[in-house]
Amino acid sequence: METGAANILADSGRGSSGGDRSFSVRVPASTANLGAGFDCIGLALKLYLTVSVRIVPEASDAYRLRIRGEVAEGLPSKAKNLIIRSMRFTAEREGLSLPPLELDVNNELPLARGLGSSATAIVAGITLASLVCDRQLSNETFLRYAVELEGHADNVAAAYLGGLVVSCIKPDGRVLVVKRPWPSELKVVVVSPEAFLKTAETRSVLPSGVQREDAVFNLQRVALFGAALEAGAYDLLWDAMQDRLHQAHRQRLVPGLPEALATPPQPGLLGIALSGSGPSVVALANDRSGEIGEAIAENFRRRNVLATVRVLEVDYEGCAVTALA
Repeated sequence: METGAANILADSGRGSSGGDRSFSVRVPASTANLGAGFDCIGLALKLYLTVSVRIVPEASDAYRLRIRGEVAEGLPSKAKNLIIRSMRFTAEREGLSLPPLELDVNNELPLARGLGSSATAIVAGITLASLVCDRQLSNETFLRYAVELEGHADNVAAAYLGGLVVSCIKPDGRVLVVKRPWPSELKVVVVSPEAFLKTAETRSVLPSGVQREDAVFNLQRVALFGAALEAGAYDLLWDAMQDRLHQAHRQRLVPGLPEALATPPQPGLLGIALSGSGPSVVALANDRSGEIGEAIAENFRRRNVLATVRVLEVDYEGCAVTALA
């Protein structure tokens, strides 16, 4: 039986005690910012981290972990694994003890490419801790823990709730979120160069302050972005996805990235931006999605940087739990 993020324990075997219990948690990738929406807009995508877990009361070790899928060798095991760290963090904050577990991790996301790989691990870990400890977490508590682990809300909110999510962190740490509809006719094209950029690295290149005119520039465009989506005024998305706060500083980190972001307008291409902190590029299209992706990727390939093109659908469900027989 599968259930969405807001009812993680309601239909997943809560209250069953003793013996083995098994769950599967699936968390979508996400793209963040979409240009001007720095640290406040996230969009969930149909590319997944799936973790199956079994409680094994008879096990002598705390965790047995198997990792498969995209760059499995890049995912640390045991204590350094972000899924397990997030589980431990949640259990400690809730005053709970984790039982011995077997975890099978299947990852479809490229790591450190601006597609929310750390957010998927955090959301999966918090969810698994709540499941195996029979502790229902409110959305407010869940997102607070996720932001404490991640440092920002855009990716974790989208991965948890699905769809297009606008988020805001209050001074007391509470996270405010609004989930917005996404037009089905808008396709999401993601071009990922073979280059790793950790968020901490990409944040270190940002200036400590911004000019007022740059702040106003982004405020105008992030407001325009939401209004254009709601009104179906897709011809405005090109301007609405422009940015002056972060992209110019981050694009210098990868050869070909400045040229990729400067891909000129063409039929079907509605807007283009850095995906999260990069190095992936995200484009919105209503036609010729594959051709647009290849045109963007060619900018990397001319600089001898391999690039993968993905045309992805939006995930509307967010974190999904299945109770396994």
